[in-house]
Amino acid sequence: MRIPYPRTPHLPWSPGAVTDDIRIPRLTAFEGREIVVTEKLDGENTTMYSDGLHARSLDSAHHPSRTWIKSLHARIARSIPPGWRICGENLFARHSIPYQDLESWFYAFSVWNGNQCLDWDQTVRFTRKLGIPVPRVLWRGIFDERALHALRLDETRQEGYVVRTADAFTRDEFADRVAKWVRPNHVQTDAHWMLAPVVENGLSPAAALWDLRSGSSPDAQALLTATGIDLPEPVDLTEISTRLDLLGRTGDARLAGVLATLFHATRRAWLAPHLVAPLGMPLARRIADLVGLHTKLHDPFPDESRRSGLVRLAFATDLEILHAIAATVATTREAREQVEWSELHTEDSGLLGEAPFAALRTGLREKLGGKGDIADRCWAETREAYAMGRVSTAEEGIARNWRRLSGDFPRLIVTVGPSGSGKSTFAAGHGDPIVSLDDLREARGSRSDQQANAAVYRDALRRLDTLLAGGGTVIWDATALNRRQRSVLLKAAQRRDALTTYAVMLVRDDVVVRRNANRPYPVPANVLTSQLRRFGPPFPGEAHRIWYIGEEGTVLDTAGTLDGED
Repeated sequence: MRIPYPRTPHLPWSPGAVTDDIRIPRLTAFEGREIVVTEKLDGENTTMYSDGLHARSLDSAHHPSRTWIKSLHARIARSIPPGWRICGENLFARHSIPYQDLESWFYAFSVWNGNQCLDWDQTVRFTRKLGIPVPRVLWRGIFDERALHALRLDETRQEGYVVRTADAFTRDEFADRVAKWVRPNHVQTDAHWMLAPVVENGLSPAAALWDLRSGSSPDAQALLTATGIDLPEPVDLTEISTRLDLLGRTGDARLAGVLATLFHATRRAWLAPHLVAPLGMPLARRIADLVGLHTKLHDPFPDESRRSGLVRLAFATDLEILHAIAATVATTREAREQVEWSELHTEDSGLLGEAPFAALRTGLREKLGGKGDIADRCWAETREAYAMGRVSTAEEGIARNWRRLSGDFPRLIVTVGPSGSGKSTFAAGHGDPIVSLDDLREARGSRSDQQANAAVYRDALRRLDTLLAGGGTVIWDATALNRRQRSVLLKAAQRRDALTTYAVMLVRDDVVVRRNANRPYPVPANVLTSQLRRFGPPFPGEAHRIWYIGEEGTVLDTAGTLDGED
C-alpha cells in the first residue's frame, strides 16, 4: 500500500507560510518533550518502500531528477522491511537553493513502520545502516520556544528548519508532533524546477563514503579524497566489496571493511586519529582496530586455544568483517588457508554475524541497569569467563561477580599516549589522586631528567599500590605506550582487584609535535619521535574498559562498557 507523506504545518512564527499553507494549531504536544530540530532541505519529498518509491504524489511520473534516487533504491530496497517506508528529500536537482557540498542526493527525515513513525535515534540508526544520511541537527533538547526563536540560519543557503518530537508518534499525531519554519519568499526562481533543465546539486567528498555505505562500488581515489589520506598505490577494492556484499553487510560495517582494506598496511596508531575528522571517533577507532587485528588470522594458532582466542577477538571487533579483510589482503597460500581454517572455527563457535553476544549483553543489562562501574566490571569479568568456557549465560556471569555488586573495589585509570597528547590535562580534570612520573622526577630536582627513570618508576608503583589499597579512584599519568608497559600496571591493579580503565589519547602526530614544542618542559624531538613510533594503542579487551579521547580532551568513544555497542 502506498501512503502519501502528510503536509507539514508551519510554526506560528514561520514567515514563509502562504495563504494555502497550514499552521500548527497548538504547541502543547511539544511542551515537556524532547525535540529535535533539523535543517529543512530544498528538494523533492520522496518515499521509498521495499518494492518501489514515489514522490509526494502517488502517481508521480518519470523525471530525469528521479533516475539517481531509483538507483539508490535498487541498492537498499532489500534492507527495507515489508510495511516500512523511508521518507526524505531527493536533492539531485537544484530547486531554489543551489547546494554545493551535499553528503548525498538523498537525506532521510523519517522512517515509518506502518502507522508508526520511529523515534529519532532509531531513525538515525536504521538509515545509517542503509547508507542514508539524515539532515543536520541544529538543536536538540526539551522544548523551549525561546531556543527556536534564537536559531539563526543563513537564508541564502538554508530553506528553514523542521521541529519534531524525539520520541515516536503515529500518523494521526503527525500534525501536532512535526512543524516547520520556512524562510520568507522561499521560491526565488521564475519557472518551476520540473519545467526547467535539470541542474545537479553539488556533492562534497563525503558523498563517496555514503555511496559506499549504501552499496555502491568503491572508488579508491574518491575514498582517499574523502578521508584526506594519500597512498602511493591505492588498493584494488573489488574483492572486499564483493565479500561484504555476499555477507549482506551495509552501512558503517561495509564502509569499515572497505576502508580497513584500503589502509591495511598503514600504521594503526597514526591512522585512527587521522580518520576522526571525516568519520568520527567510533568508526575511526573500529577501522584502525580492524587494520591492527587482521594479520592475526594469517598465522597458525593452537587449536586447543583457538576458541578462547576467537571469542576475545569477537569481543574486540567484528569477526565476519575481519575474516573478509584478512582473506582479501593475504599474499601467501598459507595465510589464505589459515584464514579459511579460522573462519570454519568461528562459524562452529557461533561467532559470525554482527552481534554474537547480544543475548549475553542484554541479559546483564536487564539485571544491572547497563551503566556505571559495577555494570562495566561485571561485563568485563563475564566476557573473560565466557572466553574461558566458564559461563554461558548472564545469570552465571552475575553469580561469578556477586562480591563486586556492591561496587566496593578500587578504580584505576591509566592514561595512554605519547608526550603532548593531553594525558596530564585529562588526568587533572578528574580531581582524583594522580601518580605522575613527571611530578616524581620534579620532586627529585628536574622533570626532564631521564637518568633516574628506574628509581622513579619503582617509587611510582609503590605509591600506586598504596593508593589502590585505600580504595577510590587513582589516575596513572605516564605514557604507557605499549602492551608491555601497561602489563605492569594491570598486574598492580589485579593485586588490589581494581576496575581498570585505559584513557587512550588518539591525537594526530602533527598536533602532538606542535603541543610538545609549546610546553614549558618539551620532550626532546628524538625522544618524541621514538614515542610516536613505539605507540601501540590497546585493543578492546586489554583492560576492563577503554575510553578514547580526541584532540579536545573529551571521551568520544568507549569499548568494554555494558551500555556500549562494541
